Amino acid sequence: MANDFFRFKRFIIFQGRCAMKVGTDGTLLGAWARGGKQILDIGTGTGLIALMMAQRFPNAQISGVEIDEQAFGQALENVAASPFADRIAVIHQDFCQGIGGQQFDAIVSNPPFFDQALESPDVQRTAARHTSSLSYRELMTGAYNLLSEDGHFSVVIPADHRSKLETEAYLAGFFISRVCAVKTSLRKPVKRYLLEFCKKAVGLQREEIVIGSELYQELVNEFYL
Repeated sequence: MANDFFRFKRFIIFQGRCAMKVGTDGTLLGAWARGGKQILDIGTGTGLIALMMAQRFPNAQISGVEIDEQAFGQALENVAASPFADRIAVIHQDFCQGIGGQQFDAIVSNPPFFDQALESPDVQRTAARHTSSLSYRELMTGAYNLLSEDGHFSVVIPADHRSKLETEAYLAGFFISRVCAVKTSLRKPVKRYLLEFCKKAVGLQREEIVIGSELYQELVNEFYL
């Protein structure tokens, strides 16, 4: 069973009421994504990525939007107990409804990705993990509408879901600007992709991270104890 909390260097994540616990996916995205003055975390869950972005970008204002009531309450508590509480707003709503007409320089999301797998009888866990609660099309269209013209939208996705996500990104009007392949070891196939999208065509930047490597340690060093 996962612990009810996860301690980072500058904040603690309590997660007992959240379906999705602290994991490598969210931590990598929070350490890798580009920021801005106004940052949105879609499906903030525990508030992990919002807190990481607040730590990395001390001049930023961050909004974390979460539709699940239990996760929303947990994120509120985690943010309130952190050193970044004055710069993070946790919002309980469907992000597709817009965030007060605001646009963002940077948007991040660790989205639901199971779109054909058997759904869990746990309704909260299903909503957090399955695209029935937030489809790729809804995610990409909503993010496009909320992103500023020069902003960046960053996600983490399983390798076998990359093609579907990118198709919806292109249909929404996005261009891909960065691709980071994530492997559990050098000789194993890619397990995850960190992807960055923008509204203008730019040169594609390719990267690779192996979990546990020196590059990985450098990326997460400011967070893990």
